[in-house]
Amino acid sequence: MRLDFDREVTAFSSQPFWLYWQVGTRWRRHAPDFFARLIDGGGVVVDVRPDDRIPDKDAAAFAVTARACDEVGWAFRRLGVVDPVLAANLRWLSRYRHPRHGARIDLVDQLVRVFAYPTPLMVGAARVGDPLAVLPALFHLLWQQILAADLDVAVLAGSSIVRAASWRRP
Repeated sequence: MRLDFDREVTAFSSQPFWLYWQVGTRWRRHAPDFFARLIDGGGVVVDVRPDDRIPDKDAAAFAVTARACDEVGWAFRRLGVVDPVLAANLRWLSRYRHPRHGARIDLVDQLVRVFAYPTPLMVGAARVGDPLAVLPALFHLLWQQILAADLDVAVLAGSSIVRAASWRRP
C-alpha cells in the first residue's frame, strides 16, 4: 500500500526477480520483495523485514542486493515495520483509490475549496453536503493526495484535520 500511495512510484511488482551468487562453494539466491519504477524513470528495489528479524544470512543477502542494484543504477531500500497508525489509514484510504469515487467533479471542486484551509474532516464534509455522499470523494482525494492529513499521527476520524495538499502554514 505504501508503494501504491507514493506519488513518486508509477508502477511496482512483487518478487520481481531472483539474484544468484556464490559464497565459497555454495550458491545463494534471494528474491527481493518489490521493484518500483519511479516517475523520473529510476528504479527502487525494496526488501521488507523488521529490524529485529534480520539474521546474518539475510543481512548478507540484503548487502548483495544493494550492490547489485548499485551496479545497474537502481536504489535499494530495506524497510522495517510500517507504523500501525499509517498502515490503518492507508488500508482505509486504499478502498477509495478507484477513480469512480472522484467521478463527481462538483464534489471534488467543493472539497478542494472547503479544505483550502485546515478543517476537521466531518466539518468540511458537512459543508459540502450529505456526508454519506461526500465522504467517498473526500477519501479518494486523500488517497490521491490532493487533500492531506497527518496519516501517521492518528487514525482518521471526524475530528482529523484535513487540508489541501498544497497548503502551507502562512
